[in-house]
Amino acid sequence: MNIATPTHPQPLNLPPRLLLGPGPSNANPRVLAAMSLPPIGHLDPFYLQVMDEIQTLLRYVWQTQNPLTISVSGTGSAGMEATLANVVEPGDVVLVGVMGYFGHRLVDMATRYGGDVRQLTKPWGQVFSLEELKQGLETHRPAVLALVNAETSTGARQPLEGVGELCREYNCLLLIDTVTSLGGVPLYLDDWGVDLAYSCSQKGLGCPPGLSPFTMSSRAWDKLQNRKTTVTNWYLDMNLLSRYWGEPRTYHHTAPCNMNYGLREALTLIVEEGLENCWQRHRTNAELLWEGLADLGLNCHVDLEFRLPTLTTVRVPDGVDAKAVSSKLLKEYNIEIGGGLGELAGIVWRIGLMGYNSRPENVILLLEALKKALPPTGCVGNTSY
Repeated sequence: MNIATPTHPQPLNLPPRLLLGPGPSNANPRVLAAMSLPPIGHLDPFYLQVMDEIQTLLRYVWQTQNPLTISVSGTGSAGMEATLANVVEPGDVVLVGVMGYFGHRLVDMATRYGGDVRQLTKPWGQVFSLEELKQGLETHRPAVLALVNAETSTGARQPLEGVGELCREYNCLLLIDTVTSLGGVPLYLDDWGVDLAYSCSQKGLGCPPGLSPFTMSSRAWDKLQNRKTTVTNWYLDMNLLSRYWGEPRTYHHTAPCNMNYGLREALTLIVEEGLENCWQRHRTNAELLWEGLADLGLNCHVDLEFRLPTLTTVRVPDGVDAKAVSSKLLKEYNIEIGGGLGELAGIVWRIGLMGYNSRPENVILLLEALKKALPPTGCVGNTSY
């Protein structure tokens, strides 16, 4: 059989998109420049130094001293799976706080690893109180409590103060999703008693997708070491990965060197700005967006107290076609915003101001474009920016 020769592809010519959806976000030019450097061997002494620097930088942005703090070769879902794969054994009770789409994903993954999964649920856009979490721990006595700190589907921020203390009282591990919070929302893993956390590279850190920061406390490491069964996911087994990221530097897989160059540069940019300044920048620009949305007659889905500065869910006005508006923004203004997921499909838009994209000029550009893209019934304000 002869396979026809493909038509010679034309040079890649990408449109100049401004990515203001739930992720990925645009990367800082310095990050892209770092990624364009020549690849070197994944056991090269210089690359091992880069790995060490990434671990130090990730500890800073997460505010943790956990020795096992690395970037997993894979997107944020790989980090999610890594947390569960390493500490969940068949029969372990896993209590998951479900308040959106990614809580359901945690349930799915924990079930696949044999966990006896129980759920606490809240309407999409709300969060759990400390008392509700305490009641859940008292009722279910789990080995692991899994919470989404920044629910990407709803734009809600789950408070974590006091949760780690409860988990120690009930002798369980605290696992959190920081995919949409790392780099843009205050996080204090050690002070809050967090045992396992994961994130991604393409949101608050301002790097392209492909890596998943991961960290594990000594309590979680002890549970891993005392497993009765082997970790069923070879690629994400921290017993193996810890020997690559630390001594004796044993080969595990061919690491995506260029992606880690980019992550190192993205984390360096946060150090240069200062972590608290970075958090404040995200908050200031989010408040500018919220004020502008109100001027356009648009309402946010999440109460102000629990609203994420990195991702805002905007209620679609009655009678407005959500997809038509987002499509117009993309086609006419090269601006991407996200639609709703799951229960919020067609009900909200998701607007991300993360990492390099959290800048006032982007907020102003989006508000001007929204004012033109919305039908008259969906835009009652008349403010100029």
